[in-house]
Amino acid sequence: MPKATIKISNNSKTQVNPRIYGSFVEHMGRCVYGGIFEPGSPYSNEDGFRTDVLDLAKEMGVTTVRYPGGNFVSGYLWEDGVGPKEERPTRLDLAWRSVETNQFGLNEFMKWVKLLGAEPIMAINLGTRGVLEAAQLMEYSNYPGGTAFSDMRKRHGVEDPHRIGVWCLGNELDGPWQIGHKSAEDYGKLAKETAKAMRLVDPDVKLVACGSSFEEMPTFGDWEETVLDQTFDEVENISMHAYYEKFDDDSLSFLASGARMDRFIQGVIERADKIASKRGSDKKINISFDEWNVWYQKKFPGVDKLEFVHAPRIIEDDYTVEDAVVVGSLLMTLIKNSERVDIACQAQLANVIGPIRTESDKPAWRQTSFFPFALSSKYGRGEVIDLEIESRTENAELFENLPMIDSVATKDGEYLNVFLLNRELNDSTELNIDLQGFNIEEFVEGFLIGGENLDVQNTADNPDAYSPDSISPSETVANGFSITLPKVSWSLLRFKLSD
Repeated sequence: MPKATIKISNNSKTQVNPRIYGSFVEHMGRCVYGGIFEPGSPYSNEDGFRTDVLDLAKEMGVTTVRYPGGNFVSGYLWEDGVGPKEERPTRLDLAWRSVETNQFGLNEFMKWVKLLGAEPIMAINLGTRGVLEAAQLMEYSNYPGGTAFSDMRKRHGVEDPHRIGVWCLGNELDGPWQIGHKSAEDYGKLAKETAKAMRLVDPDVKLVACGSSFEEMPTFGDWEETVLDQTFDEVENISMHAYYEKFDDDSLSFLASGARMDRFIQGVIERADKIASKRGSDKKINISFDEWNVWYQKKFPGVDKLEFVHAPRIIEDDYTVEDAVVVGSLLMTLIKNSERVDIACQAQLANVIGPIRTESDKPAWRQTSFFPFALSSKYGRGEVIDLEIESRTENAELFENLPMIDSVATKDGEYLNVFLLNRELNDSTELNIDLQGFNIEEFVEGFLIGGENLDVQNTADNPDAYSPDSISPSETVANGFSITLPKVSWSLLRFKLSD
């Protein structure tokens, strides 16, 4: 049996920003229509919001929600989604080749996100629109009243401003697939001028510039440097997007997804800090990892194969226990990078690669990927604690010298929470954890995802096929413990600390 050691020091690296437990709602597939919003469903309230989805999103611990896109936003006219519903136009959404009825828009979203108890993140259209339209949307949303657009909001039944605090300056504009795709230079200039105009309306907003759509983009790195060279003084964050999937039954590379995400993060930090150094500035551009998940893109036929219909069933991946282990590892990476990743949004909340699934005639249910998110959001709070890992390594196809054991720990008040990943494909691992400067009063609880039966899925007909198992240390002493970690597993151990 392989052995590994972790040393956890009583030294705080940084604080976890609760915004990293965000989600994403895009007008795509059945995420909005049939997902969070389904008038006439027996599970919906008088506003058409599915209350079962709301309840599960609360259980997940979703703290922020990015809206309305995604690729969708680059062709979106925000005015279409406000005002009397009977007067709203039906249009073609070119991003996902669907029919958009606009029965759900900004004010519905704000009402919904308030019921959820989460913070909104608004994305604006910089693909087909620009400075003027962004400033008008900001005025409609955030200005108290007495102007054309703020008074329009009041006529639409919203007296008080929404005061949306975080705004994304477009979406994936480095990608040729994006409506209104731009060069880094052109996008950087537009984002800069848009940001300046938005701040004239509301100087307190937090702004996110578009980074690369994924690490393998041929312009990655150069895009970040060019964009930040333009926008450095105007934005607080730059975005990152990454999706991971299993190729050719290569489980080890799939389990390396968290390490690949970490490498991507470090690459973006390097570029951001290079621009800061060039300017002689101590300003830190942080990261908004506002799209991430496991997504089996190989199953998606491509936009050109889609027919124009309303709320089509697209990319509704059915997640396995193995997928949930990988989702857990990605969350661990976000936690350990909390010093620079202060916003993150799992894409998407419902149906579209979502941890929550729905059918019109059945209660919403939890996919396997629901569980690591819910546990991380609930217990991955407070301080991120220093630790050192000694573990054997292997070379995966997509990542060399991959440690078989990964870990991150948080201290939240009197509780120590230890997250563990075992990448071993065939064997359990005997793990010893040395607590330096901590004393354990008692073991509280442990959760395990993985081990055996990695192919289990939760479905509409069997929504409770899988839920996390319990796990506990084989031996606990005041300054440490030992535990046997099953193969291909994600675990969370919670301890109460003594004074």
